[in-house]
Amino acid sequence: MTENNLQKIESLIKELLIQIGEDPNREGILQTPHRVAKAWQFLANGYKQDLNSVINNAIFTEEYDEMVTVKDIDFFSLCEHHLLPFFGKAHVAYIPDGKIIGLSKIPRIVEMFGRRLQVQERMTHQIAETINEVLSPKGVAVVLEGEHMCMQMRGVEKQNSYATTSAMMGQFRKDSKTRDEFLKIVSFPK
Repeated sequence: MTENNLQKIESLIKELLIQIGEDPNREGILQTPHRVAKAWQFLANGYKQDLNSVINNAIFTEEYDEMVTVKDIDFFSLCEHHLLPFFGKAHVAYIPDGKIIGLSKIPRIVEMFGRRLQVQERMTHQIAETINEVLSPKGVAVVLEGEHMCMQMRGVEKQNSYATTSAMMGQFRKDSKTRDEFLKIVSFPK
C-alpha cells in the first residue's frame, strides 16, 4: 500500500466515523483513521505477496512417500461480505511424489490467502490447489475450522458456532483409508 492509499483510507475512515454519529476530532479517536489505515495495510498484505517469494526456493527432491501433515495452523482473515474477522485453525497434508516443501512454507501459504478478503470455502481450495500446483503430490488435504464474527456478533448471533471446510485431492479424495488417516491425525489432541 502506498502512502497515497493510506491517506485515502484515513479519509474514508474519518467519513465513516462521521456517518455513524461519531466526532472524528474527539481525543480518543483522533488517531483512529491513521491506526485503521495501518491495520488494513497489515490485514490485506496477502494481495502483495506472490507465491514464489513465499516459497523462496524451499522445494526439495526427496523420496519420502508417506503423509506429511502440518496441523493447528492459526489463521486470521476478513469476510468479504461484512469485512468482519473470521479465524481458526488450518490442517494441511500432502503425500509427496518426489518433492517436499519446507514445513514453514505451509503456514506461510495459509497466511498469504488469509490476508485477503475471503470466504472460508475459497480459501480452503486456494491452499489445496497451490500445494498441488507447486509439488504435484500424490494427494493434498486441507481442513479449515473457523469462527466467523459476521455470524457470532451480528446476524444470527450464534457465539459457539464453527464452520468446517475441506478440500481433498488425489489419494485423499480417491482413497477413504488415506482420508480417514488424515482426519484421525488432525483430530488428535496436541
